[in-house]
Amino acid sequence: MERILITGGAGYKGVLLAHKLLDAGHEVTILDNFMYGYVPVLHLLSYPKLTVIKRDVRVEDYDHLKNYDIIFHLAGISGYPACEANPNSAKLINVDATRNICSHLGKHQLLIYASTTSFYGKSGAVCDENSEVSPVSMYGITKYQGEQIVMQHPNSISLRFATVFGVSPKMRPDLLVNDFVYKAVTERSLVLFESVTKRTFIHMSDTINAYHHALKHKDTMHGNIYNVGSNDLNFTKMDIAKAVQAQTQCTIIDSEMKDFDTRNFVINFDKVTKTGYRVQYTLDDGIRDLVKLYGFYRVYSPYNII
Repeated sequence: MERILITGGAGYKGVLLAHKLLDAGHEVTILDNFMYGYVPVLHLLSYPKLTVIKRDVRVEDYDHLKNYDIIFHLAGISGYPACEANPNSAKLINVDATRNICSHLGKHQLLIYASTTSFYGKSGAVCDENSEVSPVSMYGITKYQGEQIVMQHPNSISLRFATVFGVSPKMRPDLLVNDFVYKAVTERSLVLFESVTKRTFIHMSDTINAYHHALKHKDTMHGNIYNVGSNDLNFTKMDIAKAVQAQTQCTIIDSEMKDFDTRNFVINFDKVTKTGYRVQYTLDDGIRDLVKLYGFYRVYSPYNII
């Protein structure tokens, strides 16, 4: 049993990671500012080994960090749109708060960082952990800066996740697959910009399994960076759209206009595969669940209130 802190524990991945770790018998503390509300964590409150702290990671009160064996650092401004809209907060949270957290950890404490493949940019090449990074957005830049800080801690693991898709108690409708399915269900059409650009994807459940895998294999994985995903889940936007169309019968409109988000790359995942990690879920699995969700769920709008 480990004493575990999850920063951003009420977020898209954090709340499901907390659930997984509690089921495994660990003592889990969720730290979150709950800017998106409290509902995502309510189903966890019956776990006796759960503690919840309402706090922003920018608040410089880090003495409590000494109480934990493992810190999963998931708190951050995530995604291209959110970081472009809040560049100052992106730096304060993704970079400065990460530096402060690392500076208050002892050498024995393991830090597992929620990193991203986004900072491989628009190379169009096959990228592994040794490839040159070229972030094209505030999100990519700040997450890479955060990763560099994390890897200076002597006991750390950085997991560079592919673009996540799937259902969570705290949904993120902005992620590409989630967004495509939502528009296909609610608008019955998809407009693609630069449809041939390619990225890599991963089911939500496989991200949670990756965190748990890193925890179980911390003795051999610490001190390293890993791309996390599958070589079988590198897709173009058109590939995604056609997979969504097969389950929703939407119309696909292939626009000639440029995309503001210019990421375009293929990721190699051999390094994490050699540790024994394997994805278990397909793109179609995620689309099926999202179609079911968006059959009744609507992203908040004042026009939804009756």
